[in-house]
Amino acid sequence: MPTVEYLNYDVVDDEGWDMYDDDVFAEAADMDLSDEDYGTLDVNEGEYILEAAEAQGYDWPFSCRAGACANCAAIVLEGDIDMDMQQILSDEEVDEKNVRLTCIGSPAADDVKIVYNAKHLDYLQNRVI
Repeated sequence: MPTVEYLNYDVVDDEGWDMYDDDVFAEAADMDLSDEDYGTLDVNEGEYILEAAEAQGYDWPFSCRAGACANCAAIVLEGDIDMDMQQILSDEEVDEKNVRLTCIGSPAADDVKIVYNAKHLDYLQNRVI
């Protein structure tokens, strides 16, 4: 069963961290963050990451649940996430910036690290509902 280690973008922004820093997850682990802001999720085969978060009682952002907005966007920092057909992200955002949508995304590796709630990034703002 794949495991997703996650960190809320709001924490990264509030702390002034660089999400691409190799130590960002270690820094988060050393803080007394809520389980919703930092932790790990086991994601069942065929389950979307957003669904796994909700099954744990987390209130992660979303809107359409269909890959047509960027409300549930996450940045993949390790591993990969396969998405069903999405209509909103450019090839550059997917291939170079590693943006994925958690509402239609499932882990494609045993271990995945993401920064979720990435809808606050400037280049995604025009696609948030």
